[in-house]
Amino acid sequence: MELLIMAYCCRTSAARNIVGVIPYLPYSKQSKMRKRGCIVSKLLAQMIVKAGLSHVITMDLHQKEIQGFFDIPVDNLRASPFLLQYITDCIPDYRNAVIVARNPASANKATSYAERLRLGIAVIHGEHKESESEMVDGRNSPPPQPSHTTARTTAAINTLPLVAAKEKPPINVVGDVGGKIAIMVDDMIDDVASFVAAAEVLNERGAYKIYVLATHGILSSDAPQLLEASPIDEVVVTNTVPHEVQKMQCHKIKTVDISILLSEAIRRIHHKESMSYLFRNVTLED
Repeated sequence: MELLIMAYCCRTSAARNIVGVIPYLPYSKQSKMRKRGCIVSKLLAQMIVKAGLSHVITMDLHQKEIQGFFDIPVDNLRASPFLLQYITDCIPDYRNAVIVARNPASANKATSYAERLRLGIAVIHGEHKESESEMVDGRNSPPPQPSHTTARTTAAINTLPLVAAKEKPPINVVGDVGGKIAIMVDDMIDDVASFVAAAEVLNERGAYKIYVLATHGILSSDAPQLLEASPIDEVVVTNTVPHEVQKMQCHKIKTVDISILLSEAIRRIHHKESMSYLFRNVTLED
């Protein structure tokens, strides 16, 4: 909200261009409709445009399609070159590693990393939690009271087709990680329960070191404590989100500085230079 207020102030003061540098775009995980929910990312994009911003610089959007919610230019920079360099420079014996996709949805990103590092890939499939049919998320309307339900409505409801809820199989690893270093890659790490569950399975399958690499280290709630007690050896994130407090609570968290990328993007926009140079080492799957 502070950003929107400042942008609106600049707009009403006749600023020619207003560029918003938003390394982590909030609510980017809510970019699609789930059940009867709303698309919050689209609402945020409309608010940013309405406030007066003429250009947005961000990093590793959760879904690239979010750029289509804006009516202004959006430069979605990538942190993958910095994370790849960290792997080659700071992980000993990385040639004996395997890139792990935490779920099938992140398989494309993991494949991109694996191909550039000439490493193998593994995919974690399934969930280590209750099925969707047992989840109560508060997104459904409460059932009507019996006194307000007519016989006609009841008959109509009873004729609706019933489809079994989607259930994922127990968590499993597709690929060989025995005697190897496992490197999980993702765009953000917030609720770490799924990462910890995946690490436990990788540890059982013989991985002797486990790393987690992500662009945005949100690490909310009790994430530092869970990571500290988990089999994960190191969590590497960039400084798109402040996490100094979390680092004091968990010594496994390491930071990769990407400020040089943002500063170069600002310089190029200010001097009206091409942004293509910043995407030269980036693939479509990043």
